[in-house]
Formats: sequence, C-alpha cells, structure tokens
Amino acid sequence: MKLSYKQHLFLYFFLLFAIFTALIVVVQQRNEKRLRLESIENVLEDYVGITHKYILLNGLDSTSFAQLKDFDLFLLDKVRISLIDDRGNVLYDKDIADYDLAENHLDRPEIRDAATQSHGMHIRRSASTGQEYVYYAKHYDEGYFVRVALPYNRETKHLLAAERHFIYIILLLFAIVFVVMNYVAERFQNSILHLKDFTSRVKRNEPLPEDLSFPNDELGEIGREILEIFRQKEESNRRFAMEQEKLLLHFQYSEKGIGIFTPAFEKVYVNTHFMYYLNLVLGESEQVDVNALPRYREFQPVADFINSPGRKGNQIAYNVQRDEKVFAVQAVIFDDGSFEITLHDITEMEQTRLLKQQMTSNIAHELRTPVTSIHAYLESLQEGKVPPNKQGLFIERAFLQSERLSELIDDVSLISKIEEAPSLFKMESVCVEQLISGLVFDLSDKLERHHITPFVSVEPDVCVTGNPSLLYSIFRNMMDNSIKYGGDHIEIHINHYLEDDEFHYFSYYDTGRGVAPEHLGRIFERFYRVDSGRTRDAGGSGLGLSIVRNAVLLHKGRIEARIHVKGGLQFLFTLKK
Repeated sequence: MKLSYKQHLFLYFFLLFAIFTALIVVVQQRNEKRLRLESIENVLEDYVGITHKYILLNGLDSTSFAQLKDFDLFLLDKVRISLIDDRGNVLYDKDIADYDLAENHLDRPEIRDAATQSHGMHIRRSASTGQEYVYYAKHYDEGYFVRVALPYNRETKHLLAAERHFIYIILLLFAIVFVVMNYVAERFQNSILHLKDFTSRVKRNEPLPEDLSFPNDELGEIGREILEIFRQKEESNRRFAMEQEKLLLHFQYSEKGIGIFTPAFEKVYVNTHFMYYLNLVLGESEQVDVNALPRYREFQPVADFINSPGRKGNQIAYNVQRDEKVFAVQAVIFDDGSFEITLHDITEMEQTRLLKQQMTSNIAHELRTPVTSIHAYLESLQEGKVPPNKQGLFIERAFLQSERLSELIDDVSLISKIEEAPSLFKMESVCVEQLISGLVFDLSDKLERHHITPFVSVEPDVCVTGNPSLLYSIFRNMMDNSIKYGGDHIEIHINHYLEDDEFHYFSYYDTGRGVAPEHLGRIFERFYRVDSGRTRDAGGSGLGLSIVRNAVLLHKGRIEARIHVKGGLQFLFTLKK
C-alpha cells in the first residue's frame, strides 16, 4: 500500500520517538534499580562489618564461632550470617544446623568475587535452604569470608522495583508529541499538495492560474520561488529560441571548436574547443580577444568572404598550419547575416595522408627493383641473349627476385592489417618458450651457415595472450635482422628478465656489427636504410623492424632499441600478460 507524505512523515517520527522513549524508560529503570541495589549492598556491607568487629572484639575463632548465635539477636531476624574459610569450608551458618557438613563454597559467585575483588554480591537460590537470597560477602585478612544473606522475597523485590511515576510522565509526553506530530504532518502535507498540483500542471503543460498561491511557510516560499523561476524560464525560452536553434544544428560537431558571431564580428557564442584551438592557431599564450579576429591574417580570408558583396555560396573553408599542427577553418553564413566559424585539428589526418603517400611512394620504389630485375632476366632469356650454360643462373636469379617481391607484398599486407584491422587477429594463450624454440628450429640452417649461436633464457611457463603469427613475426624479424646484418660467428641472446602484474619484459641482442647511435631513433621506420644499399643486397623488404614495433604495440607493449655493451643491436620490449 502506497503511503502519503503525511503518513510517511508521521510514521518516521512516531517510530523515532517511540524508540527514543523506550530507551529512556529502560535506561531510567535500570539506573533506579541499580541505585536501589547499591543501597541494599551498603546495608549488607554494614552487617558484614559489624559481624567482623564482633568477632575481633570477642576473640572468636573457628572453635568458638558458634557464639555468633548470641550476636544474631542484635540483627534483623531475616538476615542470614555465614563464615567461610579460605579453603571454602563453612565455619558457621545461622540457618543451617549441620553447617560443618555443608559442601565447599569456593565456587559460590559471591565468594569467588570476594576472593578477587575484596567483596562480592549476587542474587541466587541457596543450595542449602532452597530459598532465594541477596548475598553479600567480604574477605578479611584473618583468613575467612563473612557473608550475609537477605531473603529475596516479595518485600525485597518491591524494595528493588523502580518507581512507575516516570513511566507515566513519559507516556503523557508521548501522547502530547503524538498530537503535535499529527498537526505538523498535516501542515506539511498541505504544502506538499500545493507543490504537487503546481508541478503536475507544468508537466501536463497546462496554463497556470493567475491567483496561484502557496501556504505561508518554508515550503510555500520555495513554491513561490519555483513559480517565479518557471515564468522567467518561459520568457527566456521565447527570446532565445532562434539562437538555440542555430546552436543545436552544430552541437553534433562537438569535437570541433564552434563560434557564432554577428555580422559585425561580435561574439554570440563560442565553446571551449574554439578558444583552445584559437590560441593554437594564432600562437598566443594568453586569451585572445574573440571580437578582434579580423585583425589576424589567419582569419583574413573569413573577413574578406563575409564582407564580399558578390560572394558565391555561403561558406568558405581552408587550412592553417602553425608549427607542426594543421587546422581546418570553415565559415558558414546564416540567412540573418550572422555566421559560424568552426576550427578542427586535422594534424593527425594530414600526417596519416602524408604517411600513406610516402608509403605508397616507398612501396612503388621497392617493387620497382625486383620487377625490373625479373623483367630484365626474362627479356634476356626470351631474346636468346643468354648462353645455354648461364640460362639456369638467370632463371635462379629471376626466381630469387620473385621471392623477394612476394616477401615485400606479404610484409606490406601484414603491416597494413596490423594498423587498419587489428581486430581481425585472433588472440589466444601463447607459450613464448615453445614459440622461440620452433623459430630456432626453422632457422637452424641459416644459423649454422653463418655460425650463429642462439642462447634462449625463457622459462616454459612464460605465456602471453596474443596472436601466435604476430608473436612469431616479432622474434623472426629480429633474428632475420641479426642473420642478414650482424655478420658471421656471433651470438644471439633472448632473455625474459622481469615480470610484474601486467607485463612480461624481454631482452633481445646480438654480438654483431650493430648500428651507429644516430640511426637508433629511426630503425623502426618503414623502408629506413642504415646503409642505403645493404637491404636490397641482403634481400630484405625494409619492413621487418616496423612490423616488430607495430606487433608489439598491438599486444599493448613497448619497444626500444639501443647499442649493447658487446657492440651489437639490442631490443628491450614488453608484452602484456
């Protein structure tokens, strides 16, 4: 069942006050009972003290404690006196005739407490008489406990019971608060109903009555302020509907800097991207005066276009270059003469375009060499210019050039796939040590031919989640690079030297010729030549180390090259677990 606001408010306060009242009553009753119990404890302590003094004054001992019967006449008849030695034996008990046959009393709670705290008090049923008592015991240095017991009967319980007047007062206050809470909840509900009626009318887009009023309380004041804000908002919406419509047309281009201006180049609206890109375009370190854009030469084409009486079309677009960044500037004129300027950072797009253009040129250049060679060899064979004893050599060379051409095409295809369609590579768990072992076996003939000794220090349990073919190509291209350019009689070392929660860390180096330090920053570039002639002579595609870098990056790792202390080329790289 859904409760109203009044019922919620009343229920919450009722439960809170009920719990609070119950806690007060419980605490008060406990405190009062504790005080009354302390009062009885003081009386019983006095009885114990008087008994002890009587023993001392009369020089009583374990053989004469029976004389305490005469002392009992001076005390209340209802008080029971007992004497117990340190071993728990009962030396005297007023209410037990054969007290010397009583069981050991060291386990009695009041005796146990008195032994450790000098006195003890407890309410329990006597095992000797079967009656409930309020016991109080105290230990004395003479080697015995003096214990008195007050029967825990109706009179004693009444004496310990707390007064009920406080409960009646609390219940009266509770009833008063009950009435007050009901009244306050009723007033709050009336204010809430007025606000609910107002919001319902607004939600249904119904006209608001001119005499709409709210109660004279805090909620009513909030309602009046909301009403005033609502009417101001309606007026603002009416006045700025046209400007909002213009802005909404271009909010979809939020990654661009957007600025809207009047025909006089006065700012109407600019977003944060616009101000950020504007400072980059103008090379300014401080905030630029947006209303002064026509003064800057970078925006002079926009000003000329806006002010041109015979302009064709309603937009102009051009690029501006500042340092290493390129920005696209576009201006669109609206029907009322105002216009919009958008700024877009196209540096990455331009770099990609130039990179593709350069790569296309490099690929064409690299393809031209094997194609020209194959053409020359076949043309010579076709025209019969090759002696019979050399025809086999020409065919073999043409075949080698065709293999180089195929290798180049495969490498170009692989590096393009890594960059443009990385999701096509299937990822699985790969054991790196097994992969390297297979690679060493595949290259065993080349390694033996060049007298190269591989040393692999990778544990069998080192595994990464990756593409087996790409991971194979990482180590294959590095070893091919060492075989082709490192020289003969060298060593290749592959080490797994570290791991953390995210990455495995690998080191690859050879003891070969290495490269000069000035080439280290560029050896991962496509078709980069440390020696312009050696790659073609060795038959490589010029893309091996570029494939290595891109494959490592695809596996969320990093790679860098350096000169090893033994002179060869070293690669330090990581692969994400």
